[in-house]
Amino acid sequence: MSRNALDPVTFVVVGASGDLARKKLLPALFALYSQGFLPRDFRVFGFARTPFGDAEFRARVAENLTCRYVPGEACADRIREFLERCHYTAGQYDSADAFLNLYQAMREKEGRQERNRVFYLSIPPQVFLGVAHAIGGAGLVQCGNRRVWSRAVLEKPFGRDRASSDRLTAEMARVFEERETYRIDHYLGKEVIQNLMVLRFANLVFEPIWNRAHVRRVTIEWKEDIGVEGRGGYFDAYGIIRDVIQNHLLQILALTAMERPASVTAGHVGDEKVKVLRAVPPLTPDDVALGQYTAGTRRGLPHPGYTDDPTVPRDSRTPTFAAAALRVDNERWRGVPFVIMAGKGLDGGGTTVTIHFRDVAGNVFCDRPLCLPANRLSIRIQPDEAIMLHVVNKQPGLQVALVESDLNLRYRAAFDALIPDAYECLLLDVLEGDKSLFIRCDELEAAWDIFTPLLHAIEARGIAPEPYAFGSAGPAGMRRVLSRA
Repeated sequence: MSRNALDPVTFVVVGASGDLARKKLLPALFALYSQGFLPRDFRVFGFARTPFGDAEFRARVAENLTCRYVPGEACADRIREFLERCHYTAGQYDSADAFLNLYQAMREKEGRQERNRVFYLSIPPQVFLGVAHAIGGAGLVQCGNRRVWSRAVLEKPFGRDRASSDRLTAEMARVFEERETYRIDHYLGKEVIQNLMVLRFANLVFEPIWNRAHVRRVTIEWKEDIGVEGRGGYFDAYGIIRDVIQNHLLQILALTAMERPASVTAGHVGDEKVKVLRAVPPLTPDDVALGQYTAGTRRGLPHPGYTDDPTVPRDSRTPTFAAAALRVDNERWRGVPFVIMAGKGLDGGGTTVTIHFRDVAGNVFCDRPLCLPANRLSIRIQPDEAIMLHVVNKQPGLQVALVESDLNLRYRAAFDALIPDAYECLLLDVLEGDKSLFIRCDELEAAWDIFTPLLHAIEARGIAPEPYAFGSAGPAGMRRVLSRA
């Protein structure tokens, strides 16, 4: 931990009564505290509209704290110590007076000592700017004082298209400078995602064949075997492209396809990601298959369709599935399709990156009855993190028979260590001022440039998603996308 991270710090969680704060953010802060990664002098202030007092807020926080890092009797003491540092103020998000009340409560607990502050905006995106301006207007942001800092963490979505994203960036900059703004994508905090660069650049065996001469196709697949389950209010306003593909999966593509950075510092890594994203041509409706799940079954149980959910409009055309073949128009990847697929209500769950290598030229074993598929490298991000290299072997015996075998690195079997939650990693990086795993404004611009024309065309033409049964592999149109890859 850097020296600066040891200074007194206050975490302000705006939207502290919501599921993200209670189930992810506050447990992650407790995990960091349990491991000694927080300063001795820290405090947590929750702010939301729900009228809690400190005692009720602490009780809600305690429901999701675990003893994974501090087992046994000592855990109860750590929980008690952590909760003593948790406070709560209720108020409306658009109320300047409410944030002045928060300021007063913070000053009473913080004392006169100067402190670093982290503002985590775990709130609907439509109130980002109002909250940010209220925070600034209440005097909560440390301005012009280089001894202490204020940092803002924003959850996606960052706008609905390039223009709205640019407006959000410009307005946020009136309160928090770009160096103080941390656009979080929790997928970048996942252990296997962080290992992508290590896998490529720290192992001689992969980088020489990580190019169009040896790679036929790359697939990035995100699947859920559940539906919106009563949370359609948010999802229906954004859809699968804005909710998953334009951020999570495009970030994975950038890390998979980028050139070797000059160093692993935030600036150099970000520069290479931007170069890759700017090399991807914008998508059109002809490049994409869209789907929306209808009623079906999963594990023998019936499940309603998307528009049967009471939180979703009956006439909704919001896609719950999308697949597209993107191209990276540079020397390394020209001609190699990057197939991105994401969907809800499918026949399985998980996130996987697969590198499909080309067939062996002049393979002397292909005149035999079975010529097995070309090599593949599968990087399973979730669940059960693993890296698998699928290779062809001779099956033991007197005859020459080929079988496909897996060289399988399962994290749980290979490493005698707890895998940290993504939010633990990312919150620690915020504390230490490390922006390597956060999204820069120029990255955001490049990402929106790929998808904005497509999204506008879908909405302008009223393009309806193709129905697919819940629990199936997705819409038939997906085969059209795959045939082009």
